[in-house]
Amino acid sequence: MAAIVTGLIPILRTAVDSTATYKGRTMWFGLLCIRLVTIFLAQFPWKSLNDDFICNNSSQFCIKACFNEHFDRSIVMAWHFLFILLVLSVLLMELFSSHLRSSFQKKKEKEMESESEQGGVIDPTMTVGGRLMIDLHKSKSSLVVYLFSLMLRIVVEVMFVYVLLFWVMPKLDKSVYVCELSFKGCSVQQCVVRGAAEKTMSVYALLFISALVIITSSGFFFYSIVHYL
Repeated sequence: MAAIVTGLIPILRTAVDSTATYKGRTMWFGLLCIRLVTIFLAQFPWKSLNDDFICNNSSQFCIKACFNEHFDRSIVMAWHFLFILLVLSVLLMELFSSHLRSSFQKKKEKEMESESEQGGVIDPTMTVGGRLMIDLHKSKSSLVVYLFSLMLRIVVEVMFVYVLLFWVMPKLDKSVYVCELSFKGCSVQQCVVRGAAEKTMSVYALLFISALVIITSSGFFFYSIVHYL
């Protein structure tokens, strides 16, 4: 639990303590927190996967060989890697908004120092509740980056759904697995995965969060295209 609290603190702090914001920013950080908590809880049934794999053979060598054959892809590490990609999709917009605001602040300072009578630089931000919000109507480059970050988020979540449905669920959809090995001394074995119900439920929880993010991101994506373009 200490690890998840440590991970949540910087995310929440970044979501609140910012001088610049954009449409849906707080919600994206909120979904990141929910995703982090869900992954943290969902991985508990998978922590003892090695011990939960049982075969009707006393040879540990044969059991481990069957385990490696059945679980031929990393599951939890795939979840963690895709979560990192999800964080990067949010961080992309954060870095761009920070750069955009800093750039226009410098231009404004130069304009004030020169006391130029020429037209000022168009500032793609507006003040909302004491915070500076990027106006996607004024800055098309901001809109492009915003749409790209949304699309990247959708792609990552679709990949997550693919991993859950085609990597994980097939490993749990049978009550008994027949393992045939070509190793000498290892006959045909019948194996089971203990706690399959808990593992399946953890997958359903992750699928629900992914569906929520995909629907939300798609809604913002199409709304932004219609409203700002």
